[in-house]
Amino acid sequence: MQLRNNSILNSREPFFGTITNCTNDEKFQNITLRPILKFQNELLLLVFKNYIVKQKNVFFELSPDKKMNYIENCIQKDMKFRNVLKGIIIGMFTDEEFNQYIQNSSSLNKRMMNLVIERYKSQVLLFEKNN
Repeated sequence: MQLRNNSILNSREPFFGTITNCTNDEKFQNITLRPILKFQNELLLLVFKNYIVKQKNVFFELSPDKKMNYIENCIQKDMKFRNVLKGIIIGMFTDEEFNQYIQNSSSLNKRMMNLVIERYKSQVLLFEKNN
């Protein structure tokens, strides 16, 4: 297991900065979740593009504001899609990170999905039909 943990940690960009006066969830978000999301960004984009296509390309016809709502709604309401996203992220946890995660998974799941939503919204132009 140690080989897997070291490989996972070596694949991520290290967290730089100082964390003071924050909750354990905020610390986990900044030290674990953000680097994983950055590392997995390309895969997360591909997964959402595939989701759009499977949903009959409705996304492409929406106005910019409605695209933002669509992103939020599909992640918040489509449990199957949400679980795929969680799996992509949780699969990159070390053993120690997973043990931290299961201590407060409900709160951390919310943080995870909010980070994914913001990531998708900030890259919405990459979801245009020609990309």
